[in-house]
Amino acid sequence: MTFLSIFVLVVVFLVLLFLGTPISISIGISTLCTMLLSIDFYPAVTTVAQRMATGLDSFALLAIPFFILSGQFMNRGGIARRLIEFAKVLVGWLPGGLAFVNILAAMLFGAISGSAVAAAAAIGGFMVPNMEKEGYDKTFSTAVNITSSTTGMIIPPSNILIVYSLASGGVSIAALFIAGYFPGILLGLLLMVVSGFIAWKKGYPTASGFSLKESILKFLDAIPSLLMIVIVIGGIIVGFFTATEASAIAVLYTFILSVLIYREVPWKEIPDILLKSVMTTSIVMLLIGTSMAMSWIMSYENIPQTVSAFLLNLTQNRFLILIIINVILLFIGMFMDMTPAVLIFTPIFLPVVMNLGMDPIHFGIMMVLNLSIGLCTPPVGSVLFVGCGIGNVSIEKVIKPLIPLFLAMLVALLLVTYFPWFSMVLPRVFGY
Repeated sequence: MTFLSIFVLVVVFLVLLFLGTPISISIGISTLCTMLLSIDFYPAVTTVAQRMATGLDSFALLAIPFFILSGQFMNRGGIARRLIEFAKVLVGWLPGGLAFVNILAAMLFGAISGSAVAAAAAIGGFMVPNMEKEGYDKTFSTAVNITSSTTGMIIPPSNILIVYSLASGGVSIAALFIAGYFPGILLGLLLMVVSGFIAWKKGYPTASGFSLKESILKFLDAIPSLLMIVIVIGGIIVGFFTATEASAIAVLYTFILSVLIYREVPWKEIPDILLKSVMTTSIVMLLIGTSMAMSWIMSYENIPQTVSAFLLNLTQNRFLILIIINVILLFIGMFMDMTPAVLIFTPIFLPVVMNLGMDPIHFGIMMVLNLSIGLCTPPVGSVLFVGCGIGNVSIEKVIKPLIPLFLAMLVALLLVTYFPWFSMVLPRVFGY
C-alpha cells in the first residue's frame, strides 16, 4: 500500500501542477486522492478538513501574519531607501560598489522584513535603475538583486524558519533565528566576492563618495530602522518576549516608524496595507493547511519511514546522504514553493539526518538555504519573476549572469551543510 500511496500522491500532484492548478489546491486534491485508497469519500474529505484546521491551530503561526504586516509597512515606509544610503556609506566606495550596496542593503532589509520578495521589490526598485544609470549592465544588476534578496529567508526574522519549527515538531524558533545569522552573512559575502570580481572585470564604477558629515547623517537616519533588529531579535534572545510576541512588537514599531516618524505612509493607505497583508496571509495559511494535511497522510502511510529506510540502506556514508538530500531539495525547490516544501519534506528527511547525528537546527538552516536557491530558478521562482519585473528584463536574458551567483549560493550551501559551526555556534553560545 505504501508504494501505491506514494505513486498516487506524486502523480496526482505533478499532473495538477502541470495543468497549472494552484499549488495549495494541487496539494489538497492529491492528499484527498491518496486518502481515498484507504477510506470512503466523505470520511476522507472530513479528515482532510480536520487535518488542515489542526495544522493551523498553532500559536507560533500567529507570528507569520504579524511579520507580513510589518513587512508591508517597511516596504512603503522609506526604510529600504535609508538602508541603501547606509550601505553606500559602508561599501559603496569599493570597486563595483553598487553591487555590494545592493547585496548589503538586501541583507539589512531581510534582517528586518524576513521576506525575499519584499526585498527584491523594495531594494531592486531603487538599486537596479541607479546601477543602470551608473553604467552597470541591467541583467547583471537584476541578477545581483534576485540572489541577494534570498538572504532574508535565512537572516532573522524569517517566516519560513517559523514554518520549519512547526514541521519539525517544535524546534526552538529563537534558536533557529540565532542560527541563521552566520549562514546568511556567509551567503552575502560569497555573493559579494563573485559580484565584485565581475564588476572589476567589466570595469563597473564605484558609488559616489560621501563626506564625513554626510556619512554620519546617513548613519543617524538609518538608526531607527536598524534598531528593529536589536529590539526584535535582542528581545527574543534575552527572554523579554517570544518570537510570536516579537512579531507583534515589529508591527507596532514599523507602524510608528513609517506612519508617525518618517511619515511616508499616509493614514489613507493603511486600509490597503491591511488588505494586502490579509491576502498574503490567506495564501500562506492555505498552503500551510494543505501541506500539513499532506504531511499527515504521508505519516499515516509510513512514507517518511520508507524513504528513510531506503536512503539508509542505500548508503551509510553521511557525506553521500547529505548530497542526495541536497540534490532532491534543489530539484524540489525548482517546482514547489518553500512553505509546502518545508512542511512536506521535513518529516521525511529530518529522521534520516538525525540518525546521522545532525542537529535539527543545523538541518533547518541547511534546508531553508537550499530551498532559497529555488526562489531564483524557473519555472516557479517567485523572486526570479519579481526581480525580472522590477528590472524590466526577460528571464532568458538574466539566466547567464545568474549562473556565477548560483555557484556562490551552492558553495554557501555546501559549507553550511558540512561545517555545522556556521549554524550551531551562536545557538550554543546562547544556551540552545
